[in-house]
Amino acid sequence: MSVQSRTMNHTMSRRAEMLTPGLRIGLLGGSFNPAHEGHLHLTRMCLRALKLDRVWWLVSPQNPLKSAAGMASLDARLASARALAEKSGDPRIAVTALETRLGTRYTIDTVRALKARHPGIRFVWLMGADNMLQLPRWAKWRQLTREIPLAVYPRSGVTLKARLSPAARTLESVTLEASDAGLLADIAPPALVFLEGREHPASATAIRAARPRS
Repeated sequence: MSVQSRTMNHTMSRRAEMLTPGLRIGLLGGSFNPAHEGHLHLTRMCLRALKLDRVWWLVSPQNPLKSAAGMASLDARLASARALAEKSGDPRIAVTALETRLGTRYTIDTVRALKARHPGIRFVWLMGADNMLQLPRWAKWRQLTREIPLAVYPRSGVTLKARLSPAARTLESVTLEASDAGLLADIAPPALVFLEGREHPASATAIRAARPRS
């Protein structure tokens, strides 16, 4: 990581951690390879529906369930996310590579580390319907559902499947109605809500595929 990127990451991390107890913060983990308008769309959806104060974009060093092939450098992905967040003009969005600094690889470890550092903050994990389908493949996924409330935003072609998935059935008894999404951050986990709203067509995979090859 370049000196400039380390400085920017430190500055953003300090900004992300200037917190007041009781804040409601959504955690959006991902590769951001690259960041795109779909990330902004779903972030705004989550801010509104869940009544969040902030959303942190956690740019992952490397998703354990994704191949490293075609993955841009962490510096490049951070720059992409920061440029998009700055373009949005929304100060509630913070971009960070916290997992690199925390030394965590799995979501469960990241969540536990953040809760230990910020016991007064109400964190919510934000995930797409596609990730809900994969949730049973995540490390210690059942423990994760007991650590943090989950909010699932719609993704094209998989939203209904996610609602009928094994993980969703496991959490059926603690699933809120979409109209009650604003209560999620105040509920002790396990707790789940499927958000309703327009799906955004943007796809990082499609964006990469459309780029001219060198």
